[in-house]
Amino acid sequence: MKQKMNQLIKELFRVTVWKRRAFFLMADSLIIAFSLYAGFWLRFDGKIPEENIARFPFYLLVALVVKLAFLQLLGMYSFSWRFFSVLDQARLTTALTLSSLLMAGIFLGFRSSEALGGMPRSVLLVDYVISLAMMTALRISKRVFREYLSKRERVLKGRSRVLIIGAGDAGNSVAQEMLRNPKSAFVPVGFIDDDPAKKGLSINRVKVLGTRHDVPEILKNNHVDEILIAIPSASSREIRSIIEVIRQADPKKKIRIVPGILELVDGRVGLADIKEVKVEDLLGREPVSVDFEKIRAFIQGRCVLVTGAGGSIGSELVRTVLQFEPAKLLALDIDETELFYLANRMKAEGGRLEPVVADIRDRAKMKRIFEYCRPQVVIHSAAYKHVPMLEDFPEEAIKTNVLGTKILAELAIEFGAEKFVNISTDKAINPTSVMGSSKRIGEELLRAMNRRNGTRFISVRFGNVLGSRGSVIPLFEEQIKRGGPVTVTHPEMKRYFMATSEAVMLVLQAAAAGEGGEVFILDMGEPIRIIDLAREMIRLSGYEPDVDIPIVFTGVRPGEKLFEELLGAEEGSEPTEHPKIYKARNSRDKSPAIDKQKADVELMSKIDKLIALSMNSAGRDEIIGLMKEIVPTYNRKTEATQ
Repeated sequence: MKQKMNQLIKELFRVTVWKRRAFFLMADSLIIAFSLYAGFWLRFDGKIPEENIARFPFYLLVALVVKLAFLQLLGMYSFSWRFFSVLDQARLTTALTLSSLLMAGIFLGFRSSEALGGMPRSVLLVDYVISLAMMTALRISKRVFREYLSKRERVLKGRSRVLIIGAGDAGNSVAQEMLRNPKSAFVPVGFIDDDPAKKGLSINRVKVLGTRHDVPEILKNNHVDEILIAIPSASSREIRSIIEVIRQADPKKKIRIVPGILELVDGRVGLADIKEVKVEDLLGREPVSVDFEKIRAFIQGRCVLVTGAGGSIGSELVRTVLQFEPAKLLALDIDETELFYLANRMKAEGGRLEPVVADIRDRAKMKRIFEYCRPQVVIHSAAYKHVPMLEDFPEEAIKTNVLGTKILAELAIEFGAEKFVNISTDKAINPTSVMGSSKRIGEELLRAMNRRNGTRFISVRFGNVLGSRGSVIPLFEEQIKRGGPVTVTHPEMKRYFMATSEAVMLVLQAAAAGEGGEVFILDMGEPIRIIDLAREMIRLSGYEPDVDIPIVFTGVRPGEKLFEELLGAEEGSEPTEHPKIYKARNSRDKSPAIDKQKADVELMSKIDKLIALSMNSAGRDEIIGLMKEIVPTYNRKTEATQ
């Protein structure tokens, strides 16, 4: 049996060999005819004389006999097409060189012949060059093609095939890096772009396959592992629309995205920027225009101190400030672990900062830091922020959110800081919690201090930032990982949300424009129901709300509101030069100067007393009672409601 099998293989191989020989014999014959005719055509500029046309069959007969004979003699029909070597090339060159020399001798010897006379020498030279080039190309074609396929297979092996939505600068940049970078985990399948003029075009070897409406058909007809949304300028609404189309076509398809435009100050997008779609992309990527040059003029060349640098807002402030080239950046936080991670991330991104582990409530330590760097800009984002927790520990809220702010403000004055930017919250408006009231006291403290010194104090109020540490989004993520249930306090609970990058850019824009004493308010858009947020996060995780992951209501916690506000009852607002930044107009601003001074003295006296109570471990009721005196709109809620 084995012997018969071996015999069959030999017979198949023999048939294959003869097929290959017949193929090359025919191909070489066509090449010989073409190269000889091309020689005449080039020699006579396309106008071959009649006598040469008449003799051409005789010329061709000589060329075929001589060249094919030498090619056979030197083994050009017994080589391996797959492994055509340098030695084979040498033999081919020898065969064609000798055959051309012999042909020249024949035509020279029969120059007076009726059939073979009149052969121009230049035709033989052109014929030699063309035939050598074409026969070489034919013989190495299989090896080149196989090596190309082999290389392509090696390149594609283990790489994810990506359909890129957006054939603009960002999409093209990412696609080219995928192709150029041998370590890339991705390879582009094609582009999707809503510009009908681009359909069918190839942009740097990557084809535009259609518009977003063609996605279902494209996914059906192409092997696509992942989809990348590469439109940095896309709003959350556009991203939701694109994702809905993808979900309808393939609910399980993995989707990635490039950062929003505000996260790309330098405008460049690379493979390192690609990330999985998060709820921030669906709710917090609204188009915002920012005056980058104004912010750069505010930061460039100055020493900047950022407090709370390890937190969500603080770390984004550090990352963004570094891009505007400060002379020095001190990143201060009491949490050494988060500061360690921040320093390593910034180092990996090429940013230079000096991490400082310190407590803003430690006046002596803070003074040494100010003596060391004499910051010209202080951005104060350190704060206690968890509403239910601080209801039980109001003295700690005062120590950090009021005393810490006061220490920093006094040192800013002492060491001549130009601007002090305080990060505040919408919970400071008509506060119902210790946290909100303490932040409002911090605002009023800085407003009073601004009226009596050269340092310009500015507060910026905004709502929740998406994905901030300890907020509802990380909580939901953890609950979804555990399989649920996802807990929501109330079906009508709403909050303003903003992407961290957007909030930080607007903070810097407001700070650059502020003249001192202002409380700026960021336009947070429309409030979002927490139940809708929970459902979207469940879908992003690949589950169906209330089917795979249940949602349960737990009741409003102490200090919480159903709705947040950005302006108090005693305040109004006025526009600024930026459409998403407003300035709070306090009724006390209309008072005569003498009344303002008196009110400021009384305010500072009460704040000092409040700090003393918190330092002396006074009772909660006594601390909260004084807080209500300082913030008359403070209306404390103590009981949870369903």
